[in-house]
Amino acid sequence: MDPEAFRREAHRVADWVADYLADSARYPVLAQIAPGDIVRALPAEAPDTGESFDAIFEDFERVIMPGITHWNHPGFFAYFSITGSGPGILAEFLSAALNVQAMLWRTSPAATELEEVTLAWLRKLVHLPGDFDGVIYDTASVSTLHALAAAREHVAPNVRARGLIGRYRVYCSDQTHSSIDKAVILLGLGHESLRKIASDSEFRMRVPALAAAIHEDRAAGWTPLAVVATVGTTSSTSIDPVAAVGEVCAREKVWLHVDAAYAGVAAMVPGYEHILAGAAGADSIVLNPHKWLFTPFDLSVLYTRHMDLLRSAFSLTPDYLQTTEVSPVRNLMDTGVQLGRRFRALKLWMVLRHFGAEGLKARLSEHMRLARLFAGWVDASEDFERLAPVPFSVVCFRSVPRALGSDETALDAHNEKLLDSVNRTGAVFLSQTRLGGRYSLRLAVGNLHTTEQHVARAWELLNNLR
Repeated sequence: MDPEAFRREAHRVADWVADYLADSARYPVLAQIAPGDIVRALPAEAPDTGESFDAIFEDFERVIMPGITHWNHPGFFAYFSITGSGPGILAEFLSAALNVQAMLWRTSPAATELEEVTLAWLRKLVHLPGDFDGVIYDTASVSTLHALAAAREHVAPNVRARGLIGRYRVYCSDQTHSSIDKAVILLGLGHESLRKIASDSEFRMRVPALAAAIHEDRAAGWTPLAVVATVGTTSSTSIDPVAAVGEVCAREKVWLHVDAAYAGVAAMVPGYEHILAGAAGADSIVLNPHKWLFTPFDLSVLYTRHMDLLRSAFSLTPDYLQTTEVSPVRNLMDTGVQLGRRFRALKLWMVLRHFGAEGLKARLSEHMRLARLFAGWVDASEDFERLAPVPFSVVCFRSVPRALGSDETALDAHNEKLLDSVNRTGAVFLSQTRLGGRYSLRLAVGNLHTTEQHVARAWELLNNLR
């Protein structure tokens, strides 16, 4: 594409994106197509000759857009609601143009050093101490995988050469994200090495049960490797007692990893600093700016006080990647399994600068207010009940028609049908989970464009369709 054609089409795309961000609510939030519709609408083979951008963009709007579930829609309340903000989108545009490969410092010094600066900014915003060093990955699953690899390196330093010898145990609560299961499988620990600790009535890890499990496992010949505590669990956003878990880990000399992927950034909001109490003593912690900090997907941050162990686990430099630069130069390829690295720091840097600390705090605070407002409506209703506390911006609840009484099977079926009915309207999109064995509806507030009006619309639909 010649420069003038690129300029023309870039303006067209920029105008389209601006219009989309200004009124994403004109689309149904949940894609209203059937499986296979996109496949059937497109040719089975690539074209023999190049096609015009007009034709390509026409198919983007005609075929692709109907199959998009709009995470930027103000009625998106599913999972962890996220927003790709304007400055982050522009940063992605620039990053794609530069096509940076940030494996070595010399392959783009700005990518390496901007990551260091930006992650120091974020660390200070959430009040983590200065001995935490950070690195950017794509998702929390990958961040946690690398954290546990560093923990494995700490306990079994010969694993690189000899492989795993012995039995190692990782602990988490029964509310922890499934990425922990995948990590222990991938690291060669075996799924049986993961021991899940029972949670209490508010879905928090029971610390006495953790201590007892570690003691029992040592007696049975297991070597405790790591404990994963969560700040903002995936289903209910509960907060494990990190400080108490940390005391157990310190006493037992076990690595503590804190999964704060969703909720950790809330620690910057006045009055919420306590949510990371105890995290200062952790060995590693993960935050996901792409979840609740308006950074386009994907960007996850791993902080650790043992970057040397992380590098020891993954550093491998063949002859063709040898360079003459010496410390303090950092080569990001040494901090993970992948060699190639995108220039992800650029979008987080632009987001932090555009909103500023006060702007970010105000928006997070408003999202939590909206969640409390919705929870208040649930609590005041005779037709709904809340199933978990609301520490952040997610509300777990269900419809409880009096005609169904305490028939849990019927209540589950009723709420599943209600969720489907609400989502089919296209106005909002909610998700579900199970808490204490009960089917729970789940409303998550986190979109930049969501207002009280949109939350009220969700509540109206739930009441009308129940």
